[in-house]
Amino acid sequence: MSTNQYELTVAWTDAVIASRVELADSSWKRMRGLLGRGSLAADAGMRFEPASSLHMMFMRFAIDVVYVDREERVVKLVRDFKPWRFSWARGARTAYELSTGSIDRSGVVVGDLLQLRAVDQPMVA
Repeated sequence: MSTNQYELTVAWTDAVIASRVELADSSWKRMRGLLGRGSLAADAGMRFEPASSLHMMFMRFAIDVVYVDREERVVKLVRDFKPWRFSWARGARTAYELSTGSIDRSGVVVGDLLQLRAVDQPMVA
């Protein structure tokens, strides 16, 4: 069974950063991202790959961003990334857009190795 829901954790502690991560796995999804949404649930996020930079043009709310390299090792953290701003990270391959406060709640730090796991979803009758 294919899944479209993922959980992002810190590999060595299993601390959950986001339990509902969407993949921006098409050109359209990467272009649209979180645009048009009024908020992001505290346990939600979106994964962008490839992405070494992000912009917040036309966004309605702030987010946290975690940039990781090819091995999913954290290279930069951006807390409370506000609308109409730009951000980038040297050496980043992937970016996770998360609800504000996710970085502090999970305790993730630069250098941590992250793990993205498929979450089994119950069959809907």
